[in-house]
Amino acid sequence: MQLSNTLLRLKKRLESNVGKAIADYGMIEDGDTVLVCVSGGKDSHTLLSLLIALRERAPVNFRVIAMNLDQKQPGFPAEVLPDYLAKIGVDYRIVEQDTYAVVKDKIPEGKTTCSLCSRLRRGVIYRTAKELGANKIALGHHRDDIVHTLFLNLFFGGQLKAMPPKLRTDDGRHVVIRPLAYCRESDIARFARGMEYPIIPCNLCGSQDNLQRQKIREMMADWDQRYPGRTDVVFSALQKVVPSHLADQTLFDFKGLRVGGETVPAAADALFDAPWFGRPPHTSHVFPLPVVKA
Repeated sequence: MQLSNTLLRLKKRLESNVGKAIADYGMIEDGDTVLVCVSGGKDSHTLLSLLIALRERAPVNFRVIAMNLDQKQPGFPAEVLPDYLAKIGVDYRIVEQDTYAVVKDKIPEGKTTCSLCSRLRRGVIYRTAKELGANKIALGHHRDDIVHTLFLNLFFGGQLKAMPPKLRTDDGRHVVIRPLAYCRESDIARFARGMEYPIIPCNLCGSQDNLQRQKIREMMADWDQRYPGRTDVVFSALQKVVPSHLADQTLFDFKGLRVGGETVPAAADALFDAPWFGRPPHTSHVFPLPVVKA
């Protein structure tokens, strides 16, 4: 299809963001085989397209294999993704495993299915990556997903933890990468609409309005509407962690801190002297504390 100038500019921005994330975190190296998990949603479609485009001019050689897990959800259009993947000429694998029945059997009606569903999917993905000789597994999580996960863990899990752009699996056999880490969800949504991808909605968990993640999504959407740029600022904070100004004794030696000892970086205390302290940058409004209902 012929892209409009607007869509071409958006594509260029997304490719730039993905290329920068790959370079910053060393996500892809020469000789890698990257298993791209394609669910049929806007994020994974965009991820696959961008990696294929970047592969054509990348300074390293790497292989891309698209993978879709057919979880046997009722009404799932099983022919859509195979037809599309064959049409664009990418190597792909369709893995069929009835995780839907397992989830419905184990999780009571109305309860959140995401945790069990994701564990089952993860096991299938790791097994498939091993069978295909893929050393990298690419997931379609974007910048907004990473920020939402931070608040989800903070408010409901009591942990200061998000989704890392790159991590090694527990068995050490694979590295999971998130090349969309620098991409805004709004840009991805616009791009996916313009590209007219064959989107397949998830009816297993996406319709559960009581999900805690959905509450976080709504909170961040409200913040971004009232105070534009909040998600950008929070993501930036994840890249500027100051352990000496938190409280984790495993990350900083508070007990050993003495007068005349090693100095704390100047930037740490400088934060509290910034003219906008107590207010977000680029706005005159006081940043309100979040209200999250359990």
